[in-house]
Amino acid sequence: MRTEHRGAPSAWSAPAAAEASDGARKPGKRAKPQESAAGRAWRVLVWGAMVFFLVNVVLLIATVAVNSIATRWFGTLLPQGFTLHWYAQAWRDFQLASVLWVTLEVVGAVVVLSVLLGVPAAYALARVQFPGKRIAMLVFLLPLMVPPVTYGIPMATVMYKVGLAGTLSGVILANLVPALPFVILVMTPFIEQIDPNLEAAARIFGANTFRYFRYVLLPLLVPGMLAAALLVLVRTIGMFELTFFTAGPATQTLVVALYYAVFSTGVRAPQSIDAMAMIYMAITLIWVLIALQFVSPTQIVSRVKEQKH
Repeated sequence: MRTEHRGAPSAWSAPAAAEASDGARKPGKRAKPQESAAGRAWRVLVWGAMVFFLVNVVLLIATVAVNSIATRWFGTLLPQGFTLHWYAQAWRDFQLASVLWVTLEVVGAVVVLSVLLGVPAAYALARVQFPGKRIAMLVFLLPLMVPPVTYGIPMATVMYKVGLAGTLSGVILANLVPALPFVILVMTPFIEQIDPNLEAAARIFGANTFRYFRYVLLPLLVPGMLAAALLVLVRTIGMFELTFFTAGPATQTLVVALYYAVFSTGVRAPQSIDAMAMIYMAITLIWVLIALQFVSPTQIVSRVKEQKH
């Protein structure tokens, strides 16, 4: 009888067989290319610049915040004491109660008017096809693409001639110029995502225009309207140029009053000015955080990319 002799596998053949089997199972797997020295240096440079910028911003805000509650801070690492006296003094010296009320009036009127006028305009641009639609859209968005100073000075000149400058109506009208296109830009994607067949179905079941808008379209538009209103609110609070050109002594918003407080004549404690700056920063930050809960900053950009493709 002939027997076949089989030798035991060598030690080096087991890893080779395992590697071969892995290669057979994953034919498309490739080794990850190592990052070059130039790539690592560029990444370190970018991250270093970002960290440097953020640290400077945080330290700047921290300096203003600490100085607004400091009794005396000169030549030492920390103030000698802390107090809220400067907030009370800023409230009295700069008449912040009146300024905040004017700011509330301007912001509220701009938000309401921009939504009431911008939503129908956005619906028309999203649903109606007409010659020159792109040109009309470009005209609507010009105030967003052009710096406010460019058209703010001629607009203020016209307002002074007709007697609107210095009045509350003039300030509201000036801030409405960039706010209305902003609502149109935000609302158009929301309206385009709504199925047009819903309107046809509502018409079939006997709904008129008002009932269709009230019971079908409005509930779908509420998230977009809320997002647009919040973003317009934040933008109007921080709108300095147009408000500065058209506001009078009794129609200054908070950001304009802060500017005059910094550059006004006379001796004023820097702590009270920093306290006023912290009040403005806190109001703006609160509304920004609220707005970010309803809209993503990349939503408009992604929508524009989809339209291009």
